[in-house]
Amino acid sequence: MSWMALLAAGAVLQGEGADARIVDYLEEHVRPGQRVVVSELYNEVFTAPEERRALDRMFNTFFKIPLFAAQFQQAEGRPPSLEELSQQFGFRVPGQAAVLLKIMESDPRMPPFLERDPGSGEITRVDVEAITDHPRFGKLLERSLAGWVGRSAPELSLVGYDGEPIGSAQLEGRPHLLYFWFTACPPCVKTTPLLVELYEEYAPEGFEIVAVNADRVLELPYSDGQREEYAGGLGIRFRLAHLTPEALEAFGSVSVFPTMFFVDAGGVVVEHKVNFQERDVLEAAIRRTFE
Repeated sequence: MSWMALLAAGAVLQGEGADARIVDYLEEHVRPGQRVVVSELYNEVFTAPEERRALDRMFNTFFKIPLFAAQFQQAEGRPPSLEELSQQFGFRVPGQAAVLLKIMESDPRMPPFLERDPGSGEITRVDVEAITDHPRFGKLLERSLAGWVGRSAPELSLVGYDGEPIGSAQLEGRPHLLYFWFTACPPCVKTTPLLVELYEEYAPEGFEIVAVNADRVLELPYSDGQREEYAGGLGIRFRLAHLTPEALEAFGSVSVFPTMFFVDAGGVVVEHKVNFQERDVLEAAIRRTFE
């Protein structure tokens, strides 16, 4: 399967069958002020194995959405759109993002952190303070939004696609970029080719990139073979590694992809970028790692 076909396959894997049945059911049955009990859906409504897997995938993102919305708001100065929300969490069924937001608005465990347009359903306001003050999300958000620039990068210990270790020990003394991404992530699809170009230019000067793939942590349905073919199709020549839960936590529970930490030879983060960035912005950040 080519890497372009893999993009289409991702849409099929996430956008048909069980996922669509669950979204249709939730759109019909969710009512304002009524909390959705996932265990009841699991035991009484969606009993087929593929339906339960789809339900698990959907609700595994449930408590990640506030963190994503707050981090996006801080980085971009605006709320994420439903399309951007869908891209980040792999929602391929029309209405999937909107129905999850509707469920969240009825759940007392969730902070009242957003306002939405009653017509379009688009998010019009994200209350970052409400998320920060919430006991469940506050500490995680504080760590993800905390000023990274000027701080030493956390210790990193990963395994590369090739099975070899890649982490702080291998990167010591080298300016580098830690690029958190996942397969077929739309903003990453735009960013990666720019990094491929810049790596070819700056690698001879000692610059390294480690592309930390989050597929496994996010439970995305890609095989190792598909990941390797996808990376090859993009022309990636820098190191590729699998993200671990420990590394995810160490770097502030990254919730927006791509997230990039530009680190100088002394191990200090000199730039922290979130979401798609233009080539000149990426190049300026790379040059800062040499200062």
